[in-house]
Amino acid sequence: MDNTQGSGVLERYFGVTAAGSTMRNEVLAGVTTFLTMAYIVFVNPSILAAAGMPQDAVFVATCVAAMIGTAIMALLANYPIALAPGMGLNAFFAFTIVGTLGFTWQEALAAVFVSGVLFVVISVLPVREWIINAIPPVLKLAVSAGIGLFLGIIALENAKIVVDHPATLVTAGDLAAAGPILALVGFALIAGLNHLKVPGATILGIIAVTIVGIPFGVASISGVVSLPPDPTPTLLALDFAKVATASFWIVVLSLLFVDLFDTAGTLVGVAHRAGLLDQDGRLPRMRQALLADSTATVAGALAGTSNTTSYVESASGVTAGGRTGLASLVTAGCFVLALFFAPLAGSIPAYATAAALLYVAVVMARGLAEVAWDDITETAPAVVTAITMPLTYSIATGIGLGFITYVLVKLAAGKAADLTVPVWVLAGVFCIKFLLA
Repeated sequence: MDNTQGSGVLERYFGVTAAGSTMRNEVLAGVTTFLTMAYIVFVNPSILAAAGMPQDAVFVATCVAAMIGTAIMALLANYPIALAPGMGLNAFFAFTIVGTLGFTWQEALAAVFVSGVLFVVISVLPVREWIINAIPPVLKLAVSAGIGLFLGIIALENAKIVVDHPATLVTAGDLAAAGPILALVGFALIAGLNHLKVPGATILGIIAVTIVGIPFGVASISGVVSLPPDPTPTLLALDFAKVATASFWIVVLSLLFVDLFDTAGTLVGVAHRAGLLDQDGRLPRMRQALLADSTATVAGALAGTSNTTSYVESASGVTAGGRTGLASLVTAGCFVLALFFAPLAGSIPAYATAAALLYVAVVMARGLAEVAWDDITETAPAVVTAITMPLTYSIATGIGLGFITYVLVKLAAGKAADLTVPVWVLAGVFCIKFLLA
């Protein structure tokens, strides 16, 4: 079959012309999306290394999970939306599940796997819309913003801009040192390039400040291209030893909650930009899209990484003209090629990935702008949720305190009618969790 015939098959399968796009636009969009989110192949291994996971194997798992999830989204849901291990969820994995709750990373992978299986079940049942619609919008916004603030403090800590202090808990680090300076420069560069809509702005910023750090002795490039590293240290390394404990299921439900609503929000947001919502503002093929996302989490856990989710950076590909799953298929192919750049990923210093983390934190924190600030019964639980995540160093604790505060404030204000069954259930579960902790 010649190239023309091959293009015809792809055009018909994805309905490129019917979607108002062209083959060229779809390819350009797929590459643009990859460049915009490629920072994850550097940042995710760095974060999960804090949980004791082998960085090279996590690099492979990151690329594989992104490739599988994005390809499924392309072929099953036909949307220009790419997937990869989620920011925030990887921090929850490393710093809360492993760092605070004392799980081994193998046990944490088992929790990710189970949350993915439950997500698959929810995706194929009608209950998914009920769950998504029953959670108060303000708590969805607060969770997103709180995860952003949590990533922010991790970024500042990794860059040594913030350090621990025995009296005040935290204080400023040596702000005259090369690492903190380059982290701030990198953050400013990434923010500026993203504002100018430069393709690959985040990854360009990471690489630029890495190179600048070489003469200062805070960075070194050990290589660029090689065969992919050995994936076996994390492949099928799940440990279900804690499956019978309450803490395991609290972790599973926390992962499922964040993944489900983060995914739903991203899908609707990106689809809105692409003009893919129906006349009622709903996303056609939502079940297929959620199934692609949940299946990717299962595959990612088996490969050795935290929850895989839809990426809001896919909006960059939509802006470049992507309207179908063909763009996602191109992005998936780019992640296959990324497997051969492990030496470069391993050379990126902490201050450079911190710059990218801080930028992601800023983007996620903007969710608070949509909170109804004139209604204290909405703002109180939102602020409690957002601020307790970084200060307790736990996303799960922030979510739990947010739900409990929401119920208590609504009851105190005589607004019990605002409380749905899922809110009561989740608040009760977290009360039990905190009392038994």
